[in-house]
Amino acid sequence: MQETFTVYLVETRPMEALCEGRPPAPDSLWRRYSDFEVLRSYLLVTYPALVRRRVGLENFLQRVTSHPVLSDDNILYRFLTEEHGWREAAYETGFQDKADSRLRALSATFRVRNPDKRFVEMKHYSDDLQTHTTQLLRTRARVTDRLYGVYKVHGNYGRVFSEWSVLEKQMGDGLQSAGHHMDAYAASIDDILEEAEHYGDQLKEYLFYAEALRKHELSQYELEVSSQDLASKQQQREELATGSVRSFSLKGMSSKLFGQEAPEQREARLHLLEEDIAHGQEALEERRAQCRAWVDIQRFRQQKDRDIREALIGYALMQINMCKKGVQMWSNTKECFLKM
Repeated sequence: MQETFTVYLVETRPMEALCEGRPPAPDSLWRRYSDFEVLRSYLLVTYPALVRRRVGLENFLQRVTSHPVLSDDNILYRFLTEEHGWREAAYETGFQDKADSRLRALSATFRVRNPDKRFVEMKHYSDDLQTHTTQLLRTRARVTDRLYGVYKVHGNYGRVFSEWSVLEKQMGDGLQSAGHHMDAYAASIDDILEEAEHYGDQLKEYLFYAEALRKHELSQYELEVSSQDLASKQQQREELATGSVRSFSLKGMSSKLFGQEAPEQREARLHLLEEDIAHGQEALEERRAQCRAWVDIQRFRQQKDRDIREALIGYALMQINMCKKGVQMWSNTKECFLKM
Protein backbone atom coordinates (compact mmCIF):
# COMPACT_ATOMS: atom_id res chain seq x y z
CA MET A 1 0.00 0.00 0.00
CA GLN A 2 1.25 3.45 -0.88
CA GLU A 3 1.60 6.08 1.83
CA THR A 4 -0.82 8.98 1.45
CA PHE A 5 -0.32 12.41 3.01
CA THR A 6 -1.43 16.00 2.56
CA VAL A 7 0.86 18.69 1.16
CA TYR A 8 0.43 22.46 1.29
CA LEU A 9 1.37 24.94 -1.40
CA VAL A 10 3.47 27.81 -0.02
CA GLU A 11 3.60 30.95 -2.18
CA THR A 12 5.93 33.88 -1.46
CA ARG A 13 6.40 37.28 -3.09
CA PRO A 14 9.14 39.87 -2.43
CA MET A 15 7.81 42.82 -0.44
CA GLU A 16 9.96 45.31 -2.37
CA ALA A 17 8.15 44.56 -5.61
CA LEU A 18 4.75 44.78 -3.95
CA CYS A 19 5.62 48.15 -2.40
CA GLU A 20 6.61 49.42 -5.83
CA GLY A 21 3.26 48.41 -7.26
CA ARG A 22 4.61 45.48 -9.31
CA PRO A 23 2.76 42.24 -8.51
CA PRO A 24 5.41 39.61 -9.32
CA ALA A 25 4.64 35.97 -9.98
CA PRO A 26 4.86 34.06 -6.69
CA ASP A 27 7.61 31.59 -5.91
CA SER A 28 5.92 28.38 -4.84
CA LEU A 29 6.85 25.03 -3.35
CA TRP A 30 5.11 22.18 -1.55
CA ARG A 31 5.47 21.42 2.16
CA ARG A 32 4.17 18.62 4.39
CA TYR A 33 2.73 19.33 7.81
CA SER A 34 5.79 17.74 9.42
CA ASP A 35 7.91 20.40 7.69
CA PHE A 36 5.98 23.12 9.52
CA GLU A 37 6.49 21.25 12.79
CA VAL A 38 10.26 21.12 12.28
CA LEU A 39 10.38 24.83 11.40
CA ARG A 40 8.31 25.79 14.42
CA SER A 41 10.43 23.66 16.79
CA TYR A 42 13.60 25.20 15.39
CA LEU A 43 12.30 28.76 15.87
CA LEU A 44 11.09 28.04 19.42
CA VAL A 45 14.50 26.73 20.46
CA THR A 46 16.62 29.26 18.55
CA TYR A 47 14.60 32.30 19.69
CA PRO A 48 13.28 31.30 23.14
CA ALA A 49 12.78 34.89 24.26
CA LEU A 50 10.33 35.81 21.51
CA VAL A 51 6.61 35.49 22.18
CA ARG A 52 4.89 33.61 19.37
CA ARG A 53 1.45 32.32 18.59
CA ARG A 54 0.45 29.27 16.64
CA VAL A 55 -2.84 28.86 14.83
CA GLY A 56 -3.23 27.81 11.23
CA LEU A 57 -0.35 27.21 8.87
CA GLU A 58 -1.00 30.35 6.82
CA ASN A 59 -1.30 32.58 9.89
CA PHE A 60 1.83 30.98 11.31
CA LEU A 61 3.90 31.81 8.22
CA GLN A 62 2.49 35.32 7.90
CA ARG A 63 3.27 36.19 11.50
CA VAL A 64 6.70 34.61 11.51
CA THR A 65 7.73 36.34 8.27
CA SER A 66 6.43 39.70 9.53
CA HIS A 67 8.44 39.51 12.76
CA PRO A 68 11.46 41.87 12.70
CA VAL A 69 13.83 39.20 14.09
CA LEU A 70 12.44 35.92 12.81
CA SER A 71 12.07 37.21 9.25
CA ASP A 72 15.89 37.47 8.99
CA ASP A 73 16.52 33.84 9.99
CA ASN A 74 18.43 31.84 7.39
CA ILE A 75 16.57 28.55 8.03
CA LEU A 76 13.22 30.29 7.57
CA TYR A 77 14.43 31.79 4.30
CA ARG A 78 15.54 28.37 3.08
CA PHE A 79 12.22 26.85 4.14
CA LEU A 80 10.44 29.36 1.90
CA THR A 81 12.79 29.19 -1.08
CA GLU A 82 14.50 25.77 -1.25
CA GLU A 83 12.69 22.54 -2.07
CA HIS A 84 15.35 20.36 -0.42
CA GLY A 85 18.19 20.78 2.05
CA TRP A 86 16.58 23.14 4.55
CA ARG A 87 15.73 20.34 7.01
CA GLU A 88 19.33 19.13 7.11
CA ALA A 89 20.50 22.70 7.67
CA ALA A 90 18.05 23.07 10.56
CA TYR A 91 19.19 19.82 12.22
CA GLU A 92 22.84 20.87 11.85
CA THR A 93 22.15 23.79 14.22
CA GLY A 94 21.65 21.24 17.03
CA PHE A 95 18.31 22.71 18.01
CA GLN A 96 16.96 19.29 19.05
CA ASP A 97 19.56 18.88 21.80
CA LYS A 98 18.86 22.41 22.98
CA ALA A 99 15.14 21.67 22.97
CA ASP A 100 15.61 18.63 25.20
CA SER A 101 17.71 20.58 27.71
CA ARG A 102 15.23 23.48 27.80
CA LEU A 103 12.31 21.11 28.30
CA ARG A 104 14.10 19.58 31.27
CA ALA A 105 14.80 23.04 32.63
CA LEU A 106 11.19 24.13 32.19
CA SER A 107 9.96 21.06 34.06
CA ALA A 108 12.43 21.64 36.90
CA THR A 109 11.80 23.92 39.85
CA PHE A 110 13.82 27.11 39.75
CA ARG A 111 13.59 30.47 41.45
CA VAL A 112 14.86 33.78 40.13
CA ARG A 113 16.48 35.75 42.95
CA ASN A 114 16.07 39.19 41.40
CA PRO A 115 13.15 38.92 38.96
CA ASP A 116 12.26 41.82 36.68
CA LYS A 117 9.08 43.36 38.11
CA ARG A 118 7.74 43.96 34.62
CA PHE A 119 7.95 40.26 33.81
CA VAL A 120 6.37 39.35 37.15
CA GLU A 121 3.42 41.63 36.42
CA MET A 122 3.12 40.26 32.91
CA LYS A 123 3.18 36.69 34.25
CA HIS A 124 0.26 37.43 36.59
CA TYR A 125 -1.56 39.11 33.72
CA SER A 126 -0.94 36.14 31.42
CA ASP A 127 -2.32 33.72 34.04
CA ASP A 128 -5.52 35.80 34.29
CA LEU A 129 -5.73 36.08 30.50
CA GLN A 130 -5.40 32.32 30.21
CA THR A 131 -8.17 31.78 32.78
CA HIS A 132 -10.62 34.18 31.13
CA THR A 133 -9.87 32.90 27.64
CA THR A 134 -10.45 29.31 28.76
CA GLN A 135 -13.80 30.23 30.31
CA LEU A 136 -14.82 32.14 27.19
CA LEU A 137 -13.93 29.21 24.92
CA ARG A 138 -15.83 26.76 27.13
CA THR A 139 -18.92 28.99 27.04
CA ARG A 140 -18.64 29.28 23.27
CA ALA A 141 -18.43 25.49 22.98
CA ARG A 142 -21.62 25.03 25.01
CA VAL A 143 -23.47 27.66 22.97
CA THR A 144 -22.24 26.04 19.75
CA ASP A 145 -23.50 22.61 20.79
CA ARG A 146 -26.96 23.95 21.59
CA LEU A 147 -27.02 26.05 18.45
CA TYR A 148 -26.15 23.04 16.33
CA GLY A 149 -29.06 21.13 17.87
CA VAL A 150 -31.53 23.95 17.25
CA TYR A 151 -30.54 24.26 13.61
CA LYS A 152 -30.64 20.54 12.94
CA VAL A 153 -34.09 20.26 14.53
CA HIS A 154 -35.32 22.64 11.84
CA GLY A 155 -34.39 19.90 9.40
CA ASN A 156 -37.20 17.87 11.00
CA TYR A 157 -39.57 20.72 10.14
CA GLY A 158 -38.42 20.45 6.55
CA ARG A 159 -38.99 16.70 6.45
CA VAL A 160 -42.47 16.99 7.98
CA PHE A 161 -43.54 19.79 5.61
CA SER A 162 -42.25 17.86 2.59
CA GLU A 163 -44.11 14.68 3.61
CA TRP A 164 -47.23 16.67 4.46
CA SER A 165 -47.24 18.33 1.05
CA VAL A 166 -47.95 14.93 -0.54
CA LEU A 167 -51.25 14.69 1.35
CA GLU A 168 -52.46 18.25 0.80
CA LYS A 169 -53.22 18.96 -2.85
CA GLN A 170 -54.12 22.63 -2.51
CA MET A 171 -51.45 23.45 0.08
CA GLY A 172 -48.83 21.13 -1.34
CA ASP A 173 -46.70 23.75 -3.13
CA GLY A 174 -46.63 26.03 -0.11
CA LEU A 175 -45.70 23.24 2.27
CA GLN A 176 -43.00 22.00 -0.12
CA SER A 177 -41.49 25.51 -0.37
CA ALA A 178 -41.59 25.91 3.41
CA GLY A 179 -39.82 22.58 3.74
CA HIS A 180 -37.05 23.74 1.38
CA HIS A 181 -36.54 26.91 3.45
CA MET A 182 -36.28 24.81 6.63
CA ASP A 183 -33.79 22.41 5.03
CA ALA A 184 -31.63 25.30 3.80
CA TYR A 185 -31.71 26.86 7.26
CA ALA A 186 -30.69 23.60 8.93
CA ALA A 187 -27.82 23.07 6.47
CA SER A 188 -26.48 26.62 6.96
CA ILE A 189 -25.22 25.75 10.45
CA ASP A 190 -22.16 23.99 8.99
CA ASP A 191 -20.79 27.20 7.43
CA ILE A 192 -21.68 29.16 10.57
CA LEU A 193 -19.78 26.75 12.81
CA GLU A 194 -16.77 26.84 10.51
CA GLU A 195 -16.70 30.63 10.79
CA ALA A 196 -17.18 30.45 14.55
CA GLU A 197 -14.27 28.00 14.80
CA HIS A 198 -12.06 30.54 13.04
CA TYR A 199 -12.78 33.15 15.72
CA GLY A 200 -12.29 30.52 18.42
CA ASP A 201 -8.89 29.63 16.98
CA GLN A 202 -7.82 33.27 17.21
CA LEU A 203 -8.57 33.21 20.93
CA LYS A 204 -6.95 29.81 21.50
CA GLU A 205 -3.60 31.29 20.51
CA TYR A 206 -3.45 33.21 23.76
CA LEU A 207 -3.72 30.11 25.89
CA PHE A 208 0.00 29.68 25.11
CA TYR A 209 0.92 33.12 26.44
CA ALA A 210 1.69 31.92 29.98
CA GLU A 211 3.95 29.21 28.55
CA ALA A 212 5.86 31.81 26.54
CA LEU A 213 6.39 34.03 29.58
CA ARG A 214 7.63 31.06 31.61
CA LYS A 215 10.44 30.81 29.07
CA HIS A 216 11.32 34.42 29.86
CA GLU A 217 11.50 33.48 33.53
CA LEU A 218 13.82 30.60 32.66
CA SER A 219 16.00 32.98 30.62
CA GLN A 220 16.33 35.28 33.66
CA TYR A 221 17.27 32.30 35.84
CA GLU A 222 19.90 31.17 33.32
CA LEU A 223 21.26 34.72 33.21
CA GLU A 224 21.70 34.74 36.99
CA VAL A 225 23.43 31.34 36.95
CA SER A 226 25.78 32.44 34.15
CA SER A 227 26.58 35.67 35.98
CA GLN A 228 27.36 33.85 39.23
CA ASP A 229 29.50 31.27 37.44
CA LEU A 230 31.50 34.00 35.67
CA ALA A 231 32.01 35.91 38.92
CA SER A 232 33.27 32.75 40.60
CA LYS A 233 35.80 32.06 37.84
CA GLN A 234 37.01 35.67 37.88
CA GLN A 235 37.57 35.42 41.64
CA GLN A 236 39.51 32.18 41.15
CA ARG A 237 41.71 33.89 38.55
CA GLU A 238 42.41 36.82 40.87
CA GLU A 239 43.26 34.51 43.78
CA LEU A 240 45.49 32.37 41.60
CA ALA A 241 47.28 35.40 40.15
CA THR A 242 47.86 37.12 43.53
CA GLY A 243 48.25 34.02 45.66
CA SER A 244 45.65 35.27 48.16
CA VAL A 245 42.49 33.31 49.02
CA ARG A 246 39.44 35.34 50.09
CA SER A 247 37.20 32.44 51.06
CA PHE A 248 37.54 28.89 52.33
CA SER A 249 38.16 26.28 49.67
CA LEU A 250 39.65 22.79 49.39
CA LYS A 251 42.28 24.19 47.03
CA GLY A 252 43.35 26.72 49.66
CA MET A 253 43.55 24.10 52.39
CA SER A 254 45.56 21.71 50.19
CA SER A 255 48.00 24.53 49.36
CA LYS A 256 48.60 25.14 53.07
CA LEU A 257 48.98 21.46 53.84
CA PHE A 258 51.04 20.34 50.86
CA GLY A 259 52.69 23.54 49.65
CA GLN A 260 52.20 25.84 46.71
CA GLU A 261 51.82 24.69 43.12
CA ALA A 262 54.73 24.78 40.72
CA PRO A 263 54.81 27.91 38.47
CA GLU A 264 54.09 25.75 35.42
CA GLN A 265 51.00 24.27 37.05
CA ARG A 266 49.75 27.68 38.07
CA GLU A 267 50.27 29.08 34.56
CA ALA A 268 48.37 26.14 33.08
CA ARG A 269 45.49 26.70 35.49
CA LEU A 270 45.49 30.43 34.74
CA HIS A 271 45.35 29.68 31.02
CA LEU A 272 42.38 27.34 31.48
CA LEU A 273 40.64 29.90 33.67
CA GLU A 274 41.14 32.61 31.04
CA GLU A 275 39.53 30.37 28.43
CA ASP A 276 36.65 29.53 30.78
CA ILE A 277 36.13 33.22 31.55
CA ALA A 278 36.08 34.11 27.85
CA HIS A 279 33.47 31.41 27.19
CA GLY A 280 31.54 32.54 30.26
CA GLN A 281 31.46 36.14 29.04
CA GLU A 282 30.12 34.99 25.66
CA ALA A 283 27.46 32.89 27.37
CA LEU A 284 26.54 35.81 29.63
CA GLU A 285 26.10 38.15 26.66
CA GLU A 286 23.95 35.54 24.95
CA ARG A 287 21.77 35.22 28.06
CA ARG A 288 21.46 39.00 28.29
CA ALA A 289 20.38 39.17 24.66
CA GLN A 290 17.71 36.55 25.35
CA CYS A 291 16.42 38.54 28.31
CA ARG A 292 16.06 41.75 26.28
CA ALA A 293 12.56 40.74 25.29
CA TRP A 294 10.48 43.58 26.67
CA VAL A 295 10.17 45.20 23.24
CA ASP A 296 8.88 41.95 21.78
CA ILE A 297 6.41 41.57 24.65
CA GLN A 298 5.09 45.09 24.02
CA ARG A 299 4.78 44.24 20.34
CA PHE A 300 2.93 41.07 21.29
CA ARG A 301 0.49 42.95 23.50
CA GLN A 302 -0.37 45.36 20.70
CA GLN A 303 -0.94 42.42 18.36
CA LYS A 304 -3.02 40.70 21.04
CA ASP A 305 -5.25 43.74 21.43
CA ARG A 306 -5.90 43.83 17.69
CA ASP A 307 -6.46 40.08 17.43
CA ILE A 308 -8.87 39.77 20.36
CA ARG A 309 -10.80 42.89 19.31
CA GLU A 310 -11.08 41.53 15.77
CA ALA A 311 -12.15 38.08 16.97
CA LEU A 312 -14.83 39.39 19.36
CA ILE A 313 -16.24 41.90 16.86
CA GLY A 314 -16.26 39.25 14.14
CA TYR A 315 -18.03 36.79 16.43
CA ALA A 316 -20.64 39.41 17.37
CA LEU A 317 -21.27 40.25 13.70
CA MET A 318 -21.58 36.55 12.92
CA GLN A 319 -24.26 36.19 15.60
CA ILE A 320 -26.13 39.22 14.23
CA ASN A 321 -26.05 37.84 10.68
CA MET A 322 -27.14 34.46 11.97
CA CYS A 323 -30.17 36.04 13.64
CA LYS A 324 -30.97 37.90 10.42
CA LYS A 325 -30.90 34.62 8.51
CA GLY A 326 -33.29 33.12 11.02
CA VAL A 327 -35.68 36.04 10.70
CA GLN A 328 -35.46 35.88 6.91
CA MET A 329 -36.11 32.13 6.93
CA TRP A 330 -39.28 32.51 9.00
CA SER A 331 -40.38 35.46 6.89
CA ASN A 332 -40.05 33.32 3.75
CA THR A 333 -41.88 30.49 5.47
CA LYS A 334 -44.72 32.85 6.40
CA GLU A 335 -45.03 33.91 2.76
CA CYS A 336 -45.28 30.26 1.75
CA PHE A 337 -48.08 29.73 4.25
CA LEU A 338 -49.96 32.85 3.06
CA LYS A 339 -49.93 31.52 -0.50
CA MET A 340 -51.58 28.26 0.46
